[in-house]
Amino acid sequence: MALPPSLRTSITPLELELVASEQLVEIVPLVSMERTAFISGAYGPLRPPTKCKVPLWMASNLKLKKKCHIVPPAWLNVDFLQERLLRETTDPSFSEMPFRFAEVAKILLDVASDDLQNPDRIRTLLKDIREARQAKSREGLSKLDHNELMLPNLCAMEINEIRPFFVRGMNVLTQLTREGTQADAMDMS
Repeated sequence: MALPPSLRTSITPLELELVASEQLVEIVPLVSMERTAFISGAYGPLRPPTKCKVPLWMASNLKLKKKCHIVPPAWLNVDFLQERLLRETTDPSFSEMPFRFAEVAKILLDVASDDLQNPDRIRTLLKDIREARQAKSREGLSKLDHNELMLPNLCAMEINEIRPFFVRGMNVLTQLTREGTQADAMDMS
């Protein structure tokens, strides 16, 4: 992000990826390792070829050192994503996706694309889903009401993107509503 920290109202995509890297993913270790304790918890033991759940940051680290294969989440495949894209383009509401799908998918595509089936198609589908969901977000913001905003099933990245516009828009709408109420009260006096 090009803005200085004092002007930023949202966390950066890299910071969101850092938060998402705490999610557990399944790996197939290629090396043995005893149970290891970290601040976030204890993981292991790793015994090839037994699958094991570890945080995404650990899986990424092991993958980069060629010490494991990452098992992609059930939702990170072409069939699931094509079905979600169809829903996104035909249904006016947001389809249900994992809360941190954008961040987890980016990390896995960057680090473990060889563990995914058809990673180029997955990238394309994720981009199309993102564009469809962004269009819905913009439409939802255009219908902003000073009382509430209903956009269920937004993911972390989408919430982070619309937060600055939403906060600014709600402040303006609240101010206009207050001024309108005060003007009505003065007219009645």
